[in-house]
Amino acid sequence: MPLSHNRIRTTVETYLARHPHERTQLGGLLDALDRPTDIACRSTFSGHVTCGAIVVDQLGRVLHVLHRASGKILAPGGHTEPEDESLAAAALRELHEETGIPPQAVAPWAGYEAVPFDIDIHDIDAHPGKGEPGHPHFDLRFLFRLHTATEVPVVLQKEEVAGIEWRPVDRVTSPSLREKLLKLTPTVEPETANASALIYNDRDEYLLHLRDYFPGQIWEPGMWSLLGGGREPQDAALEHTVRRELAVEAGLHIADLTPFGIEEATDDAGATVPIAIYAGRWNGDPRDLHLTEGVMLAWFAPEDLHRLRIAPTTSDLVRRHAASRTAGTSRAASQSGASPNDERRPASPHGPVLNVIGVHLYLERPDGTVLLGLRHPDSAFAPSTWHVLAGHCEQESAITCLIREAREEAGLQIQPHDVELVHVVHHIDRAGDRPRMGLFFRARTWTGEPQLREPNKCTQWKFWDPAALPDDLVPYARVVIEGIRAGRLYSETGWA
Repeated sequence: MPLSHNRIRTTVETYLARHPHERTQLGGLLDALDRPTDIACRSTFSGHVTCGAIVVDQLGRVLHVLHRASGKILAPGGHTEPEDESLAAAALRELHEETGIPPQAVAPWAGYEAVPFDIDIHDIDAHPGKGEPGHPHFDLRFLFRLHTATEVPVVLQKEEVAGIEWRPVDRVTSPSLREKLLKLTPTVEPETANASALIYNDRDEYLLHLRDYFPGQIWEPGMWSLLGGGREPQDAALEHTVRRELAVEAGLHIADLTPFGIEEATDDAGATVPIAIYAGRWNGDPRDLHLTEGVMLAWFAPEDLHRLRIAPTTSDLVRRHAASRTAGTSRAASQSGASPNDERRPASPHGPVLNVIGVHLYLERPDGTVLLGLRHPDSAFAPSTWHVLAGHCEQESAITCLIREAREEAGLQIQPHDVELVHVVHHIDRAGDRPRMGLFFRARTWTGEPQLREPNKCTQWKFWDPAALPDDLVPYARVVIEGIRAGRLYSETGWA
């Protein structure tokens, strides 16, 4: 059998030579290697080895999968098999089985071809249905980078995996892995070394940067372009690159930046330069920004780009993004019955603005714990984030909405006379967004236990100690829960 004790021990000792301070915390793994049992066999319930694949894409994001059984968001990985030629090969096999990503689509990170990037020991709950007692997993995690510039087709192992998510490094779920990734000096290929920001507002305009006219000194001199620049050693990911460039060049900070793709541009020497594009919404006045490079910043509608001195690749990029926004907005509007421009109309201080009404359930058990749900990775709002049970008011009263949402989302039965209003929050997510009024109702009593009635929206229900809420919690929900505990009836967030 290829994965012998000696082979695993050599791998672990090589890892510890790089991380000698972890020897104590890996004592359980070292003890298991001293026993005669087969540490690579999944039926060794005193503890056995598993292998994980840490995959980093061109944008510096890390692949995670949502496991159905545990409801947890983790890196791909699993048990070794007798046919695995190496521990790293076991990780690649699990990656392919769970996500469909083929081994040839990734490459080992330089310096980590045969050595784990991280080793984690964690306990697995008992599974009586399979006759499996609780036992520890010794998880050896190998680091890979996605080396293809094209989109990799994903085919999920549906019986085990509910979805995938590419997370920025600072949102990696494992603390030990996150710490190592943040300290990692990126091995960057030319195609992943540049990033730009595609910034748009609620008037369907795009923020463009007029470059200085210094031929031979800067790229695209005297042309309208996007803000951005090259990756520097301190950037853990390309999202950090684009955020740093926005801050340095214009003093601009965008709350949410979403990867839009990788575009190819041509430099003065005729070479192709791939650039990672991040899109974000901002509704400010560019005249208020402190521009340190270039001549000026200004908003332009896509139909006006032909009047500018602008690279065809940049003009095409803006138009494609605008078309994707229009299509997405039209689909959402058709489903809700709203006008396509309703949600995107900017708030005006000179007239009435319709506020969205959100109804929320504050469900507290006698022991003081509070019900939260983990939102699906594909959710448009707050993916992979904990939140209270909530929904938007339709043509109905707020309490009717609450009772309906509780039944539809979690199978809970609540009577109108058992409901009381405990908090109101008036909030916006980002400057310029439509204002929202959140009504939080407490149910004094209810029937049933939370069930996953809409797994495409919520992947897990759990009661949390309000003094120890999860880190990934919707910010305004945290404010409200703290307010309820303090006896406050009203909060405001996002307006500053």
